[in-house]
Amino acid sequence: MTLVLGLDSATEACSAAVLRNGAVVARRFETLQRGHAEHLMPLVREVMTVAGISFAELDLIATTIGPGGFTGLRIGLASARGLAIAAKRPLVGVTTLEAVARAQPPREYPLLVALDTKRADFYLQLFDADGEPLSEPAALMPSEIASMVPDGPVVVAGNARDGAIAAMTDPVRVQVMSTGPALPDAAQVAAIGLERFMALPDAPRTPPSALYLRPPDARLPGAPSP
Repeated sequence: MTLVLGLDSATEACSAAVLRNGAVVARRFETLQRGHAEHLMPLVREVMTVAGISFAELDLIATTIGPGGFTGLRIGLASARGLAIAAKRPLVGVTTLEAVARAQPPREYPLLVALDTKRADFYLQLFDADGEPLSEPAALMPSEIASMVPDGPVVVAGNARDGAIAAMTDPVRVQVMSTGPALPDAAQVAAIGLERFMALPDAPRTPPSALYLRPPDARLPGAPSP
């Protein structure tokens, strides 16, 4: 039996989920603009209670590493690292972009995931019809989006999909706005983390680091300006 705990607080979503042998047995998801620090751990405790397991019974913990909001991302990473150390369990990092991509319905065209940065640019990544990355995660201005999108139809997903579609001046490139989830979900994070871990179960691991695609708006006290 394989038990995985997934966490996410990198965007305006905050969620936790437990998977048993790849199936979701407990999941909690909230959308909020702030307050991730107060919400994440109660959600974690709740899904662990619903699943009826202790942290020592987990086989793996997975968490989002960004891109996303500076504060929420640090909260999620710090919480996941603390749990992994306390439970002496491996920790796997998953990007917010691949978590959103994973949640989309089956398709026959490439998928562009666009997430809101709360600024003028977008967090973007292109995936093929099978969900494999076709580009690296990037923070791009609207005028730069067309250059990363291939010719032909493309599906657009994420909470910045409207803005991304509006920025693509050639309408024939946009096939459909995806009806799938627009924000990362801990259930998808756990599923990707499990696949990644099982692919290389004996590989040496270091704690995942935050994926920052541009300098954060927020700074820690005493930190220099970017």
